[in-house]
Formats: sequence, C-alpha cells, structure tokens
Amino acid sequence: MVNSVNGKSIFLTGYAKLPASITAEKLYAVIAVGVEVDPDTGVILECDCTLATQVGKNFFRKLAKGYCLNNGLEGLIQEFETRYYGSARKAIITALRIMYDRWLTFKESQC
Repeated sequence: MVNSVNGKSIFLTGYAKLPASITAEKLYAVIAVGVEVDPDTGVILECDCTLATQVGKNFFRKLAKGYCLNNGLEGLIQEFETRYYGSARKAIITALRIMYDRWLTFKESQC
C-alpha cells in the first residue's frame, strides 16, 4: 500500500563499490540501495540493500525507512556513521548519496 497523497510512489537507487574483503563483494561487487519514496512528502516508504546478511539488510531498513529526504541526507548519514560499524559503511553512505542526488534531480524535474 502506498501512503502517498497522489497514490504514486517513486523508486530511486544508488550503487557503490564494496570493499574486496567482505562477503557481499564476493556476491555482488557493488552495493545497491533501493528506496521507494513518497514524492509529495519525501518519506522513504520501503527500502532494501544488497548486504550479504539478513540482519544487515534489516538494520539498513531500520535506519532508512521513514526518513524524510526533504530534510536533506546528513541526518541519515549521521545515523549510519554512529550506529553501523560493518565493513560496508563507506559504500552504503556513497550509495545513499547517489540515491539522494537522484532524488534532487527528480524534485527539480517537478518544478
């Protein structure tokens, strides 16, 4: 169920190279971050990433789901910097920045 005012959500992605020493890199080479966003409010409705473990994916969701992109990205990045101590932290943050750039491009196209 989409909670958007107009009933239509958007899907944004970001990708970044993973460290060579972790399991996810052996599986995917890059981390993919995908978020479903309410275009009216900027709130992340659903999200996922290609971390190797379910607990890692769940933790990513816990931090990202419900975050409002209209408030900028720094608050979400700070959450990852202070709470996520996995080897993929830098790659996750890079992928989030790329996803956020796509959000800004989308918002500019709506003006």
